[in-house]
Formats: sequence, C-alpha cells, structure tokens
Amino acid sequence: MKELKEIRFNETDVILKDNLVRGSILPEKIAELNRNIIFTGDTIVEGPIFGNRIEARAGDVDIQGAVFAQTELYVSSDNTGSVKMRKSVGSANSIVSRAAGCRPTFYSDVNGKTVTLVNAFVAGSIYADEVILENCVVIGGVFATQDIELTNSIIGTFNAPAVRIAGDIYLLLPSAFSIEKLSATPGTRMFNLSLADLGALYRGLPQSPDSGKIPMDFNTDEVKSTLTEEDVRRTLRCYTVVGKVLAADLIDTDKFHNHFLLTAASLGSQLLKTYDLGPDASGNPATLSVERIRDFFFEILSGKIEVQNMSGTFELTQLRDSR
Repeated sequence: MKELKEIRFNETDVILKDNLVRGSILPEKIAELNRNIIFTGDTIVEGPIFGNRIEARAGDVDIQGAVFAQTELYVSSDNTGSVKMRKSVGSANSIVSRAAGCRPTFYSDVNGKTVTLVNAFVAGSIYADEVILENCVVIGGVFATQDIELTNSIIGTFNAPAVRIAGDIYLLLPSAFSIEKLSATPGTRMFNLSLADLGALYRGLPQSPDSGKIPMDFNTDEVKSTLTEEDVRRTLRCYTVVGKVLAADLIDTDKFHNHFLLTAASLGSQLLKTYDLGPDASGNPATLSVERIRDFFFEILSGKIEVQNMSGTFELTQLRDSR
C-alpha cells in the first residue's frame, strides 16, 4: 500500500485507491460540505472523515478516526473486502451495508436515522429511528425510536416501540424491551446467553455444567408494566429470564468471564494492552482481540460452536447450604 505524498481533492468527489492517508479528510470550506468520499481499493485513513456520501465500493478499508456522512454511509453490495471503522460512526440519514461477501466491523457505536446491516459486527450499540439487522452481532444494545427488525442475530439487548424477529435470536443481557407486543415469524426462536459459559467456549474448553443458553417464550417470558406520568400512560413490555433463573445466585457467574469478554469487545480499540482469558485447549493464550471475539460470536451464530441448553434444575440442599 502506497502513502499519499500529496493529495489534491476537488469539490465534488474524493476517490481513494491503494492509499495511506496520514490525517483527516474534513471539509475546509463550504463548497466541500457536499463532497463525496469513495473508496475503490485498499485504503487506510488515520484520522476522522466527513462527507456528503461515504461509499466503500471495493478493497480493504480501515478508517481509524470517527466517521460522519451527511446523507449516507454505504458499503457496496458487491464489496468483498474488509471494512473496519474503529471509532464512532454517524449519519444524518442512513447507514447501509447489505454486502453478502463482506463483514463490516464497527469498533464503537453506530448512529443514524436508519441503520440496515447484513453480516456486520458492532462492538458498541446502535441508535436510530429504524434498525434492520440480518446475520449480525451487536455486543451492546439496539435502540430505536420507531421499530427494529432482527433476523438470525446476536445482540446485547433491544428497546423500541415495535420489534419484529425471525430465525434464531440470541440476547447477551437478561432483559429486552418493547412497547408493542413482540412480532415473530413462524419458527422463530429466541435464546438468552446471560448464563452461558462464554469464557470456556471462547477457550475451547468444556462448558460448566450449571451454564447454558435459556430458551425464551414470547408469551410466558413477557412482563407487562404500565408507566404513568401525569395524564400520560404507557405500557412497557419486558422480555426477561429473571423469573426462570430461580437459583441464579447459587451460580458463580464470574467464572464464566462473560462480562470480561463483552467489555474487552466494546473497549477493544481503546485498550492499551491485549488481555487474555488464560490458556485455551491447545495451551496458547486466548487473547481478547476484537477480530477474534467477532469470529467467536459468528461461529455461535452459524452453529459451528454449540452452546448447551441450561438444565434449569438444582438441589434444594444448595439453597440450605447457601444461607
């Protein structure tokens, strides 16, 4: 990859291919506010970028600063390269990536009016009016002011007025929220991974016998609450596994290292050193890099790594001995 010694941008488009940009791509005058930034080949940008429309058409793109698009941030559908955005990403309108052969990696939060992602990994959270995710992993939460549509995805939690789900959905946190009743297509399954032994799975070791994924029922696991403020009343639906895990306080969840694993993913670009969970099944350190954590969760999503079902049983003597 060559380094740009001198860059001359016109007021319409910035087209980058096989370049290393040491610095930012920011408008310096009013006419440059409507400038588009287009990546057509391998490119690294070490600073933040601002563009009217930002498009990753081809090649490996690594943007190490914050990204903001005035109208749209778009990953081309035929892009097969590696797209990495290491700081916060925002758009006043839409953020779209439907490329089947590309796995965009967002190391921080994603903010936009509408967010549509396929095969994407988000280490932070997503904030938007409307969110559509398919075959995605979001370590944080998915928060929308209007509606969320999830298909075959792993997310931390969700909160929106309307939520539609399809395929297999996994939650990393105990609870998720909506205002309207959850809408699910036939055959949809939802699981909670808050008590899964993710640390052992990450290291390739046997899972703890008192750990596992918890199947969630859309009806029995729903807790409906009515919130009142002056003359305004609002119904909030919570989908939670708290009522199922009767003996959760008997389980030493710290040994699962779930919190450490998720925190390392969300802070990956900000950590000053690389941590590990100890030796894996081969005796090598199980390092906690964003890329390795990303691949781990996608292997769970694809079924390559199988999370056991939690038995949900315990001995009454455990209650006596824990007092």
